[in-house]
Amino acid sequence: QVELVESGGGLVEPGGSLRLSCAASGFSFSVYTMSWFRQAPGKERELVAQISGGGFSTYKDSMKGRFTISRDNAKKTVYLQMNSLKFEDTGVYYCSTYVMSTRYWGQGTQVTVSS
Repeated sequence: QVELVESGGGLVEPGGSLRLSCAASGFSFSVYTMSWFRQAPGKERELVAQISGGGFSTYKDSMKGRFTISRDNAKKTVYLQMNSLKFEDTGVYYCSTYVMSTRYWGQGTQVTVSS
């Protein structure tokens, strides 16, 4: 079965950096688009970035230039490098993929940007 396990969240000061990881299993990782979503307190879950199996990436406008999504198909892992973090980047970050007409989610990892 599809399993997604995120790690790397934590508490960081504004302007700081974090790298999130998502280890995937149970499907042919290299052919599927992988996505990072986040859910801020009191807000709906939103798409942050996604990367195709071939490595083409797209970003939410407010993340462009600060966040970088990447993947290592050999390790079946997708990453989200987050730089210049802002207070409003606080939230739970989820790894996700859409396989065989079903969207799968990880358990999420908390990112808190605070001074």
